[in-house]
Amino acid sequence: MSTVGIFGGTFDPIHIGHLITAQALRELRGLEKIIFIPAFISPHKVNVKSLGSEHRLKLIQLSIDEIPYFEYSDIELKAAKISYTVDTLRNLKQEYDNLELIIGYDNIIDFNTWKEPDEILRLAELIVLRRKTSVEPEKKDKYFNSAVFVETPTIEISSSEIRNRIANNLPIDFLVPRKVKEYIYKHKLYTEKRI
Repeated sequence: MSTVGIFGGTFDPIHIGHLITAQALRELRGLEKIIFIPAFISPHKVNVKSLGSEHRLKLIQLSIDEIPYFEYSDIELKAAKISYTVDTLRNLKQEYDNLELIIGYDNIIDFNTWKEPDEILRLAELIVLRRKTSVEPEKKDKYFNSAVFVETPTIEISSSEIRNRIANNLPIDFLVPRKVKEYIYKHKLYTEKRI
């Protein structure tokens, strides 16, 4: 029975680091595919203004277009409300038997604050991206102890860095796929500086 990886996030914008991490995870975990799911509004970024969802989705499409084991879903964008992981997993569970939820190391630290964390664990295996530089918390809760930690390549690229470079007229070559760069420039995205 195949297993599908769920990779959610704001993806504002998606970059090479996301893609390298996803590919490494697919190989390490033996996943059939990974589904990228952009959030409409992340519950942890309610006060952060993101690029419009249609552009973020298009950038994901352009990034993974020719990669057969990567897919995307607009399930959270169509819901047009705060995106809770537990709701997304409930929907996906109707289609897939085995799900692995991929989250960053910083997210496992406050996973107990997520909506229905126990239900999330029931619906999916929790896969945490660990870096060599990750510092373990002094107290580990049941969520930390039930997660599977995977060491993936350390790619020091961030979406905020890319946004800042564009706003400051600096090149973003090698940070995003070529088609993503072309789309960003064509539509003049991220040209305004964010606070």
